[in-house]
Amino acid sequence: MTFQNTREFARKLDSQDALNHYQDQFIFPKVNDKRVIYFTGNSLGLQPKRTKSYIDEIMNDWANLAVEGHFYAEKPWWDYQERFPEPLSKIVGALPSEVTVMNTLTVNLHLLMVSFYQPTATRYKIICEEKAFPSDQYMFQSQVNFHGYKPEEAIVEIKRRDGEHNIRLEDVLAKIEEVGDELALVLIGGVNYYTGQVFDIKTITAAGQKAGAKVGWDLAHAAGNIKLELHDWNVDFAAWCSYKYMNSGPGNASGCFVHEKHHTANLPRFAGWWGHNKERRFKMEPNFDPVDGAGGWQISNLPVLSLAPYLASVEMFAEVGMDALIKKRDKITSYLEFILHEIDKEVESSFEIITPSNPEERASQLSVFLHGEGRSLFDYLMKNGVITDWREPNVIRLAPVPLYCSFEDMYDFGQILKKGILGKK
Repeated sequence: MTFQNTREFARKLDSQDALNHYQDQFIFPKVNDKRVIYFTGNSLGLQPKRTKSYIDEIMNDWANLAVEGHFYAEKPWWDYQERFPEPLSKIVGALPSEVTVMNTLTVNLHLLMVSFYQPTATRYKIICEEKAFPSDQYMFQSQVNFHGYKPEEAIVEIKRRDGEHNIRLEDVLAKIEEVGDELALVLIGGVNYYTGQVFDIKTITAAGQKAGAKVGWDLAHAAGNIKLELHDWNVDFAAWCSYKYMNSGPGNASGCFVHEKHHTANLPRFAGWWGHNKERRFKMEPNFDPVDGAGGWQISNLPVLSLAPYLASVEMFAEVGMDALIKKRDKITSYLEFILHEIDKEVESSFEIITPSNPEERASQLSVFLHGEGRSLFDYLMKNGVITDWREPNVIRLAPVPLYCSFEDMYDFGQILKKGILGKK
């Protein structure tokens, strides 16, 4: 398609967009009494209007039923989490038995490493990407320290080549082969939080397992954003947060995936009451008998007030479907890229998009170096109704989330960006 940098063209794209009406199902902040252009769904998604009713239902049941809400609420709290595996499995490409919800993201990655990072004297190294999200870096350091290894010896980072912003697939595969028999675990972010690069999960998983390692994925920026086929790709384990692209609210519950091949394996795990055989849970037995499937990794009674917004979200995803989301995601991201290039022609500053241009290696994010500009431009955008994300030294991250961003938003952003630059000259 040949794009045009005009409001009329943007509105035409919106009129053809099958998901355009979903914007009305979200609550937008306002700046200067005008709905914002929201580009930070890769950090915290907007609140769906339906969310409040899901929370209110639990609050009302708690008020009217108290403890009996566990069994007699409209959605009994006792099995509330069992409403998730079916819709979540479609979002991440899994069997329902391979998916559960519990805790928060880094907590779940730690718990999964109990099962899948089992270092030996000769096989103890972890491969991750350079500049992984800090929480992952801290997790790796603490895990290898716990097992008696030095982080500088046990953690192997895949580097970007000099002058390049993204990590090449061939360099990932070469590093896996190089570490070889010393490799215990590959654990990478499926989408890099800084650049927006999408990694080839299928190919990297196969390579890591061929080397004799377990392979897991931090899908914080991937779940609800990219096409995932975790079961078919033979991924060992994965975890993701729910508050970015899946709009479940700040710091909310995390999803977990454990491949079915591990469900009956004699793996170590940290156990708790909620992972015990459901039919016998209230018999208060002394010995742990795990629930079949990923649910056997649950530990504590799940916080239904946190799960309620997540349930509202996954039911919306079930209505829309990942294929429709990805179709719009690719189109609106390409249109944003076009707008940036068009504005670049009209100003003295230059924009360098460090997110891969190949659609197979990117999703709903463009990370942009604003050469010749600084923090003051970001501040101008924020004061004029563009909610975006600033990363030092001069990068803004733009996430045109397909559920609630419009093509006209992309056009308006371009005009505000241009005005913010030209107005300072």
